[in-house]
Amino acid sequence: MTMTGVRTEPVLGDVEIAEIGTLLADRSRCRVLMALIDGRALAASVLADEAGVARSTASSHLAKLTEAGFLRVETHGRHRYYRLAGPEVGELLEKLTQIAPARPVRSLRDGNRGAQLRAARTCYDHMAGRLGVGIMAHFVECRYLVGGDGEFHPESAPHDKIIGYGRDVAYELSPAGRDFIDEVGITIPDNGRSLIRYCVDWSEQRHHMAGRLGRAILDHFLANAWIARRPVGRSVQVTANGSRALADIFDISWN
Repeated sequence: MTMTGVRTEPVLGDVEIAEIGTLLADRSRCRVLMALIDGRALAASVLADEAGVARSTASSHLAKLTEAGFLRVETHGRHRYYRLAGPEVGELLEKLTQIAPARPVRSLRDGNRGAQLRAARTCYDHMAGRLGVGIMAHFVECRYLVGGDGEFHPESAPHDKIIGYGRDVAYELSPAGRDFIDEVGITIPDNGRSLIRYCVDWSEQRHHMAGRLGRAILDHFLANAWIARRPVGRSVQVTANGSRALADIFDISWN
């Protein structure tokens, strides 16, 4: 809109958090989002199965989530795939899992899923759970990372919360750490993001590694088949080769 040649912007009021709440109030839509929290792109048919709804119903949910900015669509030939719109969406979902009430375990399958998540999972683009915390602890104990001890100290870390990126500890990669990364063959991408970040792990309540280094470690584990993604969801399985690599390289006993 212009007035006497001067462009004016529309006046915006307070943000409508209630609209987001309404969107997430549907259990099926939440299941779709949680199926994508590991950063992968999945087909609508897979997401329909994960949400337990018909394909037509899933299509409506996906359209609403995409319009709201939670998802983006990728087209490959005749096929359309959906993924989270960005890391900030994954971080929001991780935070919501911390404050949301736990669903009662009503079956062996539910119990197994919970145990798998606590053991080893992705936190958007890096590793979390007992596996992610163990790798972080190895870097700290060997002085590959300096500046913190890998532990969550709520009394001295006023800005850190249980889940999400930490802010109170400034980790740095030491020269010994760079030598270790080179020796293992981990390639760190140069994409402008912070090299070292950390999250307070919700299941272990200790630090796990994020940032470019966290992403590079996850990529290295996947490329070497040390871990394998499950068909849907964010839990990952440590392979036999991965167990040996964890013991030999990271001094982690995994069974």
